[in-house]
Order: sequence, then structure tokens, then C-alpha cells
Amino acid sequence: MATKAEALTATTPAMEQHERETIFDIFRRWGYLQASLDPLGQYLPPEPFPTPAPEGDIAKEARSYYCGTIAAEFMHIPSNEQRQWLQERIEQIPAKPDQALILTQLIHADLFEQVIQSRYLGTKRFSLEGITALIPFLDRIFAVSAGTGVTKGMIAMSHRGRLNVMTNTIGRSPSEIFTKFEDVDPRSTMGGGDVKYHVGATGEYHSPDGKTISLHLASNPSHLEAVDPVVLGRTRAKQERIGKHGNDQVLPLIIHGDAAFAGQGILAETLNMATLHGYNVGGTIHIIVNNLLGFTALPEESNSSRFATDIAKRLPIPIFHVNSEDPDAVVRVATIAAEYRNRFHSDIVVDLVGYRKHGHSEVDDPTVTQPRRYAIIKDRPALYQLYAKQIGVDPTAEVQKIQQELLDDQKTATQADHKPHLAQLPAYWDPYKGGECEPEYNVSTGLPAERINQLVTSLTSYPKDFHIHPKVKKLFEQRQEMGAGSRLFDYGMAELVAFASLLEAGVPVRLSGQDSQRGTFNQRHAVMVDTETEVRYIPLAHLSDKQGKFEVYNSLLSEAAVLGFEYGFSRDYPEALVLWEAQFGDFANGAQIIMDQFIAASEAKWGLLSGLVMLLPHGYEGQGPEHSSARIERYLQLAANDNIQICQPSNAAQYFHLLRRQALRPWRKPLVLFTPKSMLRHPDASSTLADFAIEHFQNVLPDNDVKNPRRLLVCSGKIGHNLRVERAKRKDFSVGIIFLEQMYPWPEQELQAALDQHPEAQEIIWVQEEPANMGAFSYVMPLLRRMAGDRAVLSVKRSASATPATGSAKAHEIEEKTLIDLALGTAV
Repeated sequence: MATKAEALTATTPAMEQHERETIFDIFRRWGYLQASLDPLGQYLPPEPFPTPAPEGDIAKEARSYYCGTIAAEFMHIPSNEQRQWLQERIEQIPAKPDQALILTQLIHADLFEQVIQSRYLGTKRFSLEGITALIPFLDRIFAVSAGTGVTKGMIAMSHRGRLNVMTNTIGRSPSEIFTKFEDVDPRSTMGGGDVKYHVGATGEYHSPDGKTISLHLASNPSHLEAVDPVVLGRTRAKQERIGKHGNDQVLPLIIHGDAAFAGQGILAETLNMATLHGYNVGGTIHIIVNNLLGFTALPEESNSSRFATDIAKRLPIPIFHVNSEDPDAVVRVATIAAEYRNRFHSDIVVDLVGYRKHGHSEVDDPTVTQPRRYAIIKDRPALYQLYAKQIGVDPTAEVQKIQQELLDDQKTATQADHKPHLAQLPAYWDPYKGGECEPEYNVSTGLPAERINQLVTSLTSYPKDFHIHPKVKKLFEQRQEMGAGSRLFDYGMAELVAFASLLEAGVPVRLSGQDSQRGTFNQRHAVMVDTETEVRYIPLAHLSDKQGKFEVYNSLLSEAAVLGFEYGFSRDYPEALVLWEAQFGDFANGAQIIMDQFIAASEAKWGLLSGLVMLLPHGYEGQGPEHSSARIERYLQLAANDNIQICQPSNAAQYFHLLRRQALRPWRKPLVLFTPKSMLRHPDASSTLADFAIEHFQNVLPDNDVKNPRRLLVCSGKIGHNLRVERAKRKDFSVGIIFLEQMYPWPEQELQAALDQHPEAQEIIWVQEEPANMGAFSYVMPLLRRMAGDRAVLSVKRSASATPATGSAKAHEIEEKTLIDLALGTAV
């Protein structure tokens, strides 16, 4: 039996270890509340722990790790492995970084801003001063990442510090940036271009051990966080181009502002993509350039919690806060962030807490709204000066050398005669064109009946042991009849055949949206679900060994982030057919920023092309104001200089040809495509097998069924079919009905030919379902009047309205009957 002394000896180490773990656990959970993070000591004062804070030597040690200039939030992560990994790296004395390198980087960053301030006084630049530690932070991220196999870095950021990052991280020369301030050759960007702190840039990072990472800073508008999903979509595309190890080789970084991170909903949507199958990029490093101000708003006015980053706690990811006036700590956190992302392929958030030396922009006076804070900032030395003093180095000689180099670069910029191009497109964009659509870009999209039947056979095949749903089996039998020519093709099958034809030609196809696998209206069934095992089978992914990759994803319940992601994907996979589908066209309203700032304007602002397709279900069927209109008028208002295509195909074969045209011709423009709902399976919108052999999509469908009509109706979409059905019922063919299939670019020649086919018709009438202040009315009428010559141009439409449609199905029927009577009657 053990003696009392022996028992005490045996148990004391275990007891001490338990005590140590208990104390450390408190600091791991709550130490971030008492960390010293605000360099100016005004905001983020220490908060008491929710549990009593222990004292003593163990607590002192724990406090040194968790309550210094680094604060770590990670105990909310459920994975013990990840928490243990983080603890091991936090709870140690850090290795001394390359302080000479850090000092040089800080000098470059601070002096770059000072030269601009002295030479371009009062010009907006959104200075990085007060948080120039971002530059050594990024350098360390890439140094570590290069060693783990990263070869490409995709960076998104808003305007704060963007020009500094272009020079000191991306590697663009200071003279190029200064030339932007000189604003030379203004005629080269008349009606286009963008401000200097929105444009993108490409360059290279060269690590100390000789490795190279190609860097791309994505173009971004002033809608700060709108670029977040865009850069992730671009990252995903680059990763898929690489293949199996793409996640390891392409690293996404998003640099946020503190108020924007807390306040903008698209950021929350983007965070939710982190581990979703269709959107995962192997982890994103999020960096907050935290000024503790949002324009003029204080932190307590911008977010409802202690930190702007608290929204990220919804995910099981670590969040680090670091005082940006401790560059050694900043670089240490960068090392942890890069290693963590590589090890766990997880997001990580790093909050660089500093201040803003000037106002929101250099033309603002911040002393009006934060006089006490800016009284402190006014006399505060630049970070490189503080750091040099901290490490005991006299930087005078290096400062003079770097300053002279920057001044020489600025002088060079004053002699420039053209604006520099800061970005180089990848070689995979070489085959594709923008600008106007030239005749040589046209391609044949038709396929013979035999080929269509072969594709249908593949699309309706599945493994012998697959338990198919009876309704899907019946649908597949009907689709086999379509392929054989004994049943008309509906939209759903026309779409799948278009996809299959492209895939077998090696064209990748990616489609995402809410419920896109089955289809909102039960029309697609691109993914089959085994009724016994729920194992999924995708016929489009099993066409041939050499086919293009097919992807279809049910997206998260988001429009803005998902559309941004798909736009980004299309930017770096131009040879793919990339489609985003709104559940109802009206829902695209939630993604209007992406449409306005990126899809419609990226070519004019940044010279960037995209072939993204937006599928927007549209049509008035008495389903109320949020399930009727895809807001055709909004897209037509955005259309200019051949920037986008706006189409509404009226039958299944037209839809087939349009999808193939979009993928096969080299003209890369976004396509806004209004798709039907009730007409998806309607016989009037169905097509024969022979229709798929027609050479190409027809921008206008003339009326060849009437002779000597008294009036011509011009319309687009479902209303045209309703008019034709009613015309047949009345057996009155004195009215011609022309379908406008492409609204923009305006098909002048084709429409003129369709009108000239019936010179005896003295009235040309635009007919639409939408109210007078919506739809294509305002866009179409002046164009029709110009083309009509001496003929009268009139219109039939609903009365102007504050809402797109009535909420009453019966009221809708009354309105639609009136529209049709007016269009086919003798008076308008």
C-alpha cells in the first residue's frame, strides 16, 4: 500500500495539470475581451470575463498569450483537432520575424501614401495610413502559402488601401499608379473606364525561396462587399481549370472594411458558401482593415456587438484580432492564417485593428465628427517610425532612398501620354471577343433529327439497378417520344438536349439556382433521385468519356451572392456555358447590384467580358406581383453599346438554338434570358423535331400565316401565343402577329423585313402584358416609330401601376381578356 507521501507525489502533477487546463480554458474562451487592440486606446476597452478571472503565475502566462496585442476567438469551433492546433500555435513564444524586411515594407507603404499626399493634395486615394501593417501581413501570407503549393492568389478588396496593395503587394510600379492620378489621355475613356481605386491589377509575388505566385486583384465597384462572391466564383473557376489539386493551388483572400463586414448582407450570404458543395473554394482568408470607423459612424453605430467580425461566428472558423501597431504580431497571425487554411481548407478571419489617418477620403475633414480621435492621430508618427524605434534601427538612409525612388516615379508619371494597363488577361480569353457583334461571329446551331434522337436516348438512360420515380419514368418515356418525333419538344427537354450537345462537344456547362436540379416548375429533372436509397444520378454527367464537365447545383437561398459567384465563375471559364436561374424572375431584384455594377458595366468600366446567362422566369398568369414580372424594363435601361443581350424565346427550339449560340460563338456577352412558366409545356410553345435543324436562332419570328392583314401586332413571350390562340378561335386572320425574340441588341434588319412582308397593314401595335411603366414599352415604341414610316404605331398594355401585377387571379383574367380584345379588335 502506498504511503501518504507517495500518494501526494503521484497525484500532484495531475492536479497541477488540471488546474493549468482549467485556468487556460478560461483565457482561451474569454481572453480576447481584455486584449490590447486599439492603437489609440479609445475604443475596445477591456471587458470583464463572464467568469471570474484567475490570478497567479499560470494565469499570468495564459494572459500573455491571450490578452496581449493578439486576441483569438476559436473555442466556438466544434472540432477538437482544429482547436488543439490553434492552441499549440498560440501558446508558445513566437519566433522572431525578419524585422528588417518588415521595416522596409512599412517604409514603402507609408512613403507611397505620403508622396501622393504631397503631390496630389486633395485628391481621393483612400489612404492605408494608420494600418499599413496590411502590407507585411499580405507578404507573409504569400510567403507561407508559396511553401504549401499555392501558385495563384485571388484578392478582393474595397478602396481603402487598394492603390498601396497594387504597388507593394501586386507589384505594379508606383509610376503606373501615379499616372492614374495624372489622368492623361481622357478621350481614351470617354463614356467608360473607372476611378483608379476600383480597377483591377495583375502581378507576381516572388517568395524568399524562389517560388512564384501569380496575383490578381479583382475589379470592384463602390458597393464594397459586392465583390466577395465574385472573387470566390473566379477562384472556383481557376481551381476547376487545374483539376484535382486546384483548392491547394489557388488561394482566395478578401480584404474588408470593418463597417462593411458587419453591415452588408451579401457578406453574410458569401460566408454561408464556405462549405457548400457547389461553392466551396477550400477556405478563404478574410482580412478586416479595421479603422474603427465607417465613413463617419462610430463602431457602436455600425455593429451591434463588440467586434465587427462577430457575424463570422455563425461558422466554425477562427477569428483573430491583432493590434496593427505591433507588426511582429501581425506577421505572426499571418503565418497562422496561411498555415490554418492550408491544413484545414477552412475560412479564417483576421481583424487588423488600426485607425484612419485622414478622413474617409482625403477630401473629408474628420475633425468635424471625431475631433478627439483626430487630435491624437494628428501628431502620431507613421508606423514605420514607431516600428524602427521599437526594434532599435535608424531608418533615415533607407527612408531617403525609397522616398527619392518614389519621387522619381512620380516625375516619370507627369511625362506619360497614356493610361497604363494594370491587368493582363489570361491566355484562355484570347479566342473571345467583345465590342460589337460582327457577322463572322455567327455560328450554325442546328442539329439533324438523328443526332437529336441520339442525345435524347442518352438523356433518358439510367443504371439498371436505379429505382426511378414513377412520375419521372413517365416523363422520360414522353421525352423518348420527343426524340423519335412522335411528340412535340417542350422547353425542359429542349434545354437538356442543348446542354447535352454542348457537353459532347467538350463545352463545360454549369447551372445553379434555387431548386435548379429539379426545376422550380418541375420541368428539368437534370438530377434523378433513387426512390429507395436517395442516391442521385445525373444523365448529363454520363454522356461520354470525353464530354465536358456538367454541374448543376441547388443554391443557397440567395440571389446576390449566387449571381455574383456565377458571374465570377464565367469570368475565368469563358469556354463554359454558365447559367444562373432565378426561382422567379422577380427574385433577381435581390441581386440588382451584381447586375448593375458587374454584369452590365464590366466591359465598359474595366474591359472585362462575361458570357453569363441569367434565366429569369417571366409571364403574367395571375400569380401576384412577386411571381409575374422579371422586370424587363430594368435590363433594357441598362442596355447600351452592345453590353448585354436581352432575349425572350417564344418556343422550345428557339431556346435550344439560343443556348447553343451563346456557347459556340466567340462573342462573349452576358445573356438576360426571359423564360416561360405556364408555357413550359404548352403545345403552342412546343417545337417539332425539324425545328432543331434550323440553322440558327431567329431574332424575329415573322407571321407567315396571314395575307393582307389590316394591322400587325408586335409582341414578345406568352402574350403572343395567347393572341394567336384567340385569333384562331375567332377565325379572323386579318391581324398579323410578329414575335420579337431578341430585344437587345435591337434586331433592326430582321424586324424591318417582318414588317415589310405586310406593307398593306397600316397599323403597327406593340402589345405587352406589363403595365405601361414597365416591360419593353418605353424602349420599343420610339424604335418602332422610327421604322414604321407612314404607318401608325400604337400600343396595348396594362395601365401604369406601382406594382407589377394584380394579386387576384380573377382580376388578372379580366385584364388579360381586355388586352387581347383591344389588340385583336377594331379600336385601341
